[in-house]
Amino acid sequence: MHVNVVIVAAGKGTRLQSELPKPFLSVAGKPILVHTLRRFAPIGAVRRIVVVVAAEREALCRDVLRTHGPWPQPITIAHGGAERQDSVQNGLAALELQCEIVVIHDAARPFISVEAIQRSIDTAAEAGSAVVATPVRDTIKRADAQHAIRETVSRHDLWLAQTPQTFRVGVIRAAHRWAQQRGITETDDAAMVEQMGQPVRLVPGDTLNFKITTPDDLALAQAVLQASGD
Repeated sequence: MHVNVVIVAAGKGTRLQSELPKPFLSVAGKPILVHTLRRFAPIGAVRRIVVVVAAEREALCRDVLRTHGPWPQPITIAHGGAERQDSVQNGLAALELQCEIVVIHDAARPFISVEAIQRSIDTAAEAGSAVVATPVRDTIKRADAQHAIRETVSRHDLWLAQTPQTFRVGVIRAAHRWAQQRGITETDDAAMVEQMGQPVRLVPGDTLNFKITTPDDLALAQAVLQASGD
């Protein structure tokens, strides 16, 4: 099985109030992007990684990769677009011709487990599409504009989607074409596959696979990495 990975690192990270995009912020002595990339290093089926960054950050990205290399897989840099969907499309355009399965992952999720990545690859190979997710554990309330509770929502079949989202290459490329032709913009790749009418299977993940978005997330990531010794 020939697998490529697309790491989406083109966001600006404005909620962290930093001049640097969050994938390049240092946590436990290394950029978040480096911690994330190292999660894919042990997976033998991964033949190439595409890192999608803003064009003006390409030089910074190359410097980071050079400083923290060498890397077990070749790494290609692609430029981000106006929206996440555009960035993913640019990443898909940079895949190897032989690629059968593509793993799409947020650079700001540095704690994805190798086991979850492998499960997503195996599931996508079988079913076409797979999303790592965790069951909703908290009670869910639906409220109106004044924050008055309207109902308590059953959580027995609700899941929190994470990344990676993993696909047969033909499936995700078809979904992006389908959405583009209809003027549909999504921040979630699997949503386009769902709307196109194709099945997407959930792969159990874990709560440690959180996305670093706020200063509190950054502090938690620092604590996790220091505790693990990474």
